[in-house]
Parts: sequence; C-alpha cells; structure tokens
Amino acid sequence: MFWRKTATAPDIDQKAKEAYFTAGQGQLIMARFKSNRTAMIAAWALIIMIMMGLFAPFLSPYDPTIAGRDDQYENGAPQLPKMWDENGFSLRPFIYANERERSMATNFRWVVKENREHRLYMQFFTRDWEYSLFGLDLRSFGLNVDVALIRSNIHLFGVEGGKIHLFGTDASGKDIFSRTLHAIWTSLAVGTLGVLISFVLALAIGGVAGYFGGWLDSVLQMITDAIRTVPQIPLFMAMAAFLPPEWSSEARFFFISIILGLIGWPTLARRIRTHLLTERSQEYVLAAELCGASSSHIIRRHLLPSFTSYIIVDLMISFPYMVRSETALSFIGLGLKDPVNSLGAMMQNVSKADVLLNYQWYFIPVLFFVALVLAFVFVGDGLRDAADPYSDSKK
Repeated sequence: MFWRKTATAPDIDQKAKEAYFTAGQGQLIMARFKSNRTAMIAAWALIIMIMMGLFAPFLSPYDPTIAGRDDQYENGAPQLPKMWDENGFSLRPFIYANERERSMATNFRWVVKENREHRLYMQFFTRDWEYSLFGLDLRSFGLNVDVALIRSNIHLFGVEGGKIHLFGTDASGKDIFSRTLHAIWTSLAVGTLGVLISFVLALAIGGVAGYFGGWLDSVLQMITDAIRTVPQIPLFMAMAAFLPPEWSSEARFFFISIILGLIGWPTLARRIRTHLLTERSQEYVLAAELCGASSSHIIRRHLLPSFTSYIIVDLMISFPYMVRSETALSFIGLGLKDPVNSLGAMMQNVSKADVLLNYQWYFIPVLFFVALVLAFVFVGDGLRDAADPYSDSKK
C-alpha cells in the first residue's frame, strides 16, 4: 500500500520560518508590500493606467490631434454604448446617430440631438488611422530617424457609419477619450525622463560628497543648497519667455523634462550623502580599501547596494511630484501645449466658467490625474513601509 505524507502545520510553519530567514532583501520587501492592501490596490491601478498610456494608440478609436476631429459633434456629451432601449434588445452594443439642427430655444444656434431610430453598432478591431508602438521618431529634430517595433492601423473599437466618443468631445471636436489616454502617457514619459536625470545627478553628486567629504563636500553642498533655493515658477516663466516660438512640440517636451530633472535632484542627493557619511566608516568599506579597491568600485559595489531599496522608494515617491510639476506648468501655459496631449494641457479648459456650467465631461482628465498621483503616492508609501524593518514597531 502506497501513501503520501501530508505536510502538518508545524512543518509548514518551519518552512515559512526558513523561507523568511533565507530570503533576500528584495523578497522581504515584496512580501511586506503584498501584505499592504491599500498599496496593492494602488499598484494595480497604476499598472492599468500605465498600460492604458502605453497602448493608447491601439485603445484610441481616433487620432487625438487632427484625424479624429468630429466637426458634427463639437462639445458633445459622452456617448455610452447601450444594449437595449424602447425599440428592443440587441446583442451588439450601440449608440445613436446624431443630427444637427437649429433650435429657437437656443436662439437658432446649432444643437445636436439623438436620432433614437438610427442605431450605430459597435465594432471591434476596426481599421482607422495608422500609428506606431515602441518606436522612436526624431524627424522633428531634423534627424532622419523613425523606427518602430509595431506599425498598425487596427484599433480596439469603433462604430460603423459614424463615430463614438466615450468621454465626449471638446470645442474643436477632438475625442477626449483618445486625448486622455495619450495625455497619461505623455505625463508619465515626462516624469520618467525627469526622474532618470535627477537620479543620475543625485547618485553622482551625493555619492561623491558623502564618500570623500572635506572641502569637496562643502562645495557640492553649496551648489545643492543654491539649486534648492531657486523658485521654480519664476524660473519657468523666464524660460518660457525665451523659448524659441519655432520649437516643435517634441522639443518643448524634452526641454521641460530636462529642466524638471535638473532642479529635482537635490533632495535625493542629500539623502545619499547622509547615508554614505555614515557607512563609509564601516569595517567592510575599510576592508575593501585595504584590498586595493578604487573609490568608484567601493561606492558602486558596496555602498550604494546597501540602501538600494531606499533609493527605489525615493524614486517612486518623486514620480508624482514630477508629474504634478509638468501638469501645473502646462495648466498655467508654461509647459506643453497643443498638439501635445498632456494632462496639464487638457486641464487648461476646466477653469472656464462656461465649462463648469455646461460641459462637465471636461473634468474626466482631472479625475485621471488625481488617480495617477494618488496611485504613485500610495505605492511609494507602501514601498517605504516595506523597506523599513521597524515600520510595524512604530505603529
């Protein structure tokens, strides 16, 4: 007779303890992060929004700049697909066709009304404007470089014989749904480039200042303090006044990203410096120096890995500030402008009184901006708590 031994509760507890004590730093942080329900929900929301921005051309039924313009549906309300109405049930989602007419109630201005007798059925994987995914286009900078991993004209959905606008349209008839998806990706791209620039500068300046100390540390700290005291809004107003008007939207995009990175590194550099000032006197650093290791090798292979988790947390927390800075600059007219779709550029319209009273769907990009920033904040807080082994004892 053959039988299989089942694991008992003490065996499971013993294996769990062994896994805990043999786990690496990254595994411990991930395990603690997964136990934080709020951070996990925020992480999934962040992943969904990142994927929406990454595949925005595929998910967008129309070109958010020119080709998707609907002259017959300007300032149109959101069109939500239906499957039944007073005319019966349909297995295929549909919307109603729109008709423009002049009305006495609106002083003979053009108004759009639904024709509930004319259904427009949704279609999936339709063909429309051509786009590229995972590519690089530098033709706006005078370089003959335009490469892409995927080129296609297939889109997730559309309607036959008309157009569908899930989030409505703006004053020029552009599809707000398509613009919102592209704006999410633009804001994420600006934040990513700005964080990378600030990360490299913070590692270099903070690492050198913290490891060598002395007069070099004093000079670098004076530079750091000088940059921290520069007021950002007047700085951007001055640069916006001197920006060449012939610059393309892509050039403005890279310029804003670089400036955000150049003024965003002092905080992380100070933290790296403080940690290195503490760690450079440890025995393992002395042992590496006695073995003949160079200063760059000690910083790169011994000191920085000792607090990699905290650097990752700082980068995650700095992301929403970069996105918020770009949005604020674009909102006040100093950042990205049309035809670039960014959350800040789209939020410029919500400050108008006419929009507040009549076109509330203009606020949909604002909701995505709030959700994006909150997701980054909650994920950053969750990573910070997971990376701190004493976080539970502080509560």
